[in-house]
Amino acid sequence: MLVICICSVDPNDQKKTACYDIDVEVDDTLKTQMNSFLLSTASQQEIAALDNKIHETIETINQLKTQREFMLSFARDPQGFINDWLQSQCRDLKTMTDIVGNPEEERRAEFYFQPWAQEAVCRYFYSKVQQRRQELEQALGIRNT
Repeated sequence: MLVICICSVDPNDQKKTACYDIDVEVDDTLKTQMNSFLLSTASQQEIAALDNKIHETIETINQLKTQREFMLSFARDPQGFINDWLQSQCRDLKTMTDIVGNPEEERRAEFYFQPWAQEAVCRYFYSKVQQRRQELEQALGIRNT
């Protein structure tokens, strides 16, 4: 490549300024290396693995952030936190099990003095006794057939 530049200076004309843009084509070896790097399958697999690792790290950071906010909320107001948490868990349980009830009615004492309540308590305790009996029989190795 040869660039010839001739500059002549005229002492009478000192205020003129000229700027020129010159395009020069040069072989870019770095560009070919970058293209070959990006096109190689091994590099693509490595990039994909690193990308997955980045996503997993971001997910871990988000989980840790959520846990930290959970713990900070508990540290600020333990009683309020537990009340809010229990209400949230109750809503989640009702959503998961499709239980439809009236929370306002259920929190009043007279709700549990209805005729069905006595039967429900008996059935509940019976099922708990049977469950404990099975656990005890398993622990002792007794088979009741």
